[in-house]
Amino acid sequence: MNDYAPRPEHRFSFGLWTVGWLGVDPFGTATRDPLDPVHTVEKLAELGAWGVSFHDDDLIPFGAADAERASRVDAFRKALDANGLVVPMATTNLFTHPVFKEGALTANDRDIRRFALRKVLRNLDLAAELGAKTYVLWGGREGSESPVAKDIRAALDRYAEALNLLCGYVRERGYDIRFAIEPKPNEPRGDILLPTIGHALAFINELDDSEIVGLNPEVGHEQMAGLSVVHGYAQALWHGKLFHLDLNGQTGPRYDQDFRFGNGDVKSAFLLVDLLEGAGYDGARHFDFKPARTENRDGVWASAAACMRNYLIFAERARAFRADPEVAAALRDSRVDQLAEPTLAPGESLTALRSEELDVDSAARRGAGAERLDQLALEHLFGVR
Repeated sequence: MNDYAPRPEHRFSFGLWTVGWLGVDPFGTATRDPLDPVHTVEKLAELGAWGVSFHDDDLIPFGAADAERASRVDAFRKALDANGLVVPMATTNLFTHPVFKEGALTANDRDIRRFALRKVLRNLDLAAELGAKTYVLWGGREGSESPVAKDIRAALDRYAEALNLLCGYVRERGYDIRFAIEPKPNEPRGDILLPTIGHALAFINELDDSEIVGLNPEVGHEQMAGLSVVHGYAQALWHGKLFHLDLNGQTGPRYDQDFRFGNGDVKSAFLLVDLLEGAGYDGARHFDFKPARTENRDGVWASAAACMRNYLIFAERARAFRADPEVAAALRDSRVDQLAEPTLAPGESLTALRSEELDVDSAARRGAGAERLDQLALEHLFGVR
């Protein structure tokens, strides 16, 4: 029986803000006390995690003096070294402080945009110092409640300007860092810029240095938009732009629920793991979730452990699904294998294609076999096969 114990090769990572969430919501104050980042590193290592990520403000209080900043960074680095954890990703908090209430890199106020850019640059230096390879940009305040109050085309100009400047800075400094845009349709703004994977991909193509800009899609964010998580991640892979990812749980197009991974839409979670493992994705399996505000610290660590355990359960179930001879036969019956075959053979002309005929009535009577195949997937997920 698999013990589902996480190991470094699984590349599981957590943000300081996840297990450190205080349980605040729009209707209630904190239900838990703050966590010391050093203690977080120690506990995550104890649970079997591989990495830990952070916003600048998770590690260093907003506006802290240089001496306090240096002390906190030094303690964090020593904890990483002592516990064998890495920092695969870092990001900047451009959404909590009231100065960013109307935006950060795309704020109407030019002074705020310049301040936001300085904040990112300073944390980019720290990210490089700590060995992060990915820098996530989540534009939670980059948007509007009313398009009348925001020139969307100009905002996209400013967003692109910021990315172009940051890419140039990374190149100039020789940092081994790539940027990953995290799409989200709404919350906290009424409408957020680059709301989906498709929007972000189109935007990246317009950048000066699109090679080092990719995606950090999140399970819940795609489902908030009513979209297929599996389709979205698959397209990011197809473009070679899945630089990082966030795993959590969600139950449809509601507010951002941030359940532990595996909670919510279980079938999508299973099929997403099947996709990632089958595609050989080798990046961080990063959990961006919020332990329920009903829990004390014991519950927080239980939910973090459950994220990793659930991923490993899904991975085991996905391997069994793919190794099942009946599944292999069902895939052939559904002609899934034919989709990888080019529609025109090498060297074949459209003229030759036009001379062919199809018995349309016979072809129309063919079943796709999807129901049987889907049921087999469910039975593997349920663990009854």
